[in-house]
Amino acid sequence: MERIQDKREVSLAFRPPFRWNAIAGFLAARAISGVESFDGVRYERAGISIEPNGSNSLKMACGAPPPSAAIDVIARARRMFDLDADPIAIDAHLSGDPLLRRLLKKRPGPRVPGGWEPFEIAVRAIVGQQISVQAATTIMNRLFAGGRFDDSALGGMPKARIEAIRTLARAAGDDPSLLRRGATLDESIERLTALKGVGPWTAHYIAMRALREPDAFPHTDLGLRKAAIAIGIDPDKLLARAERWRPWRAYAAIALWESL
Repeated sequence: MERIQDKREVSLAFRPPFRWNAIAGFLAARAISGVESFDGVRYERAGISIEPNGSNSLKMACGAPPPSAAIDVIARARRMFDLDADPIAIDAHLSGDPLLRRLLKKRPGPRVPGGWEPFEIAVRAIVGQQISVQAATTIMNRLFAGGRFDDSALGGMPKARIEAIRTLARAAGDDPSLLRRGATLDESIERLTALKGVGPWTAHYIAMRALREPDAFPHTDLGLRKAAIAIGIDPDKLLARAERWRPWRAYAAIALWESL
């Protein structure tokens, strides 16, 4: 439960373990300049700051929004830092695979980083197709220059990727539920891949971070394939191996990425 300490601070509780440095590093590498900042100690966006607050909570400082807005801000913060996860139960399940057990013993309680705005995550997924995190962040900084999405900054990207972003924007505008969690993971993936330019990898990445699907798994990701090889999994058999990780494959993906 969140405890409002005063008009400007909210304590966001979570179940430990919670490795702030791990999730901070992930989010900091993807922070959009002019929209958000993350110095490794504190996340800031639109007058809101979030930082560690002891062993079982984060501290969120903000203004004094109306009650309805405060509920939304708290919900966004909890999704972004995956505060509702039960790391003990998730680790116990994934540790049933001896290959993952070693990773989780070294780095327990992986969290799936979310995003403040699902649309931003969806755009990043498309921008990040076949390029590095650093390159994708550079493009995102250009796209959202000034704190808003700027269509004129799309120049220089492959035409298919530009059109995919435009298709996404139109579809999300016409149907906001597109970027909300569906009844099942398969339903969510089917709706996303129906968009031209959105393949399975992109759809699963969006499902992981924007839709908060705990079983999403972008198995063709190059990083996941490299991590699989390092722990003794044939990357061509990664998807089959991941069947035993359901319904927490997204957390297995984070554990594999972290192992790199």
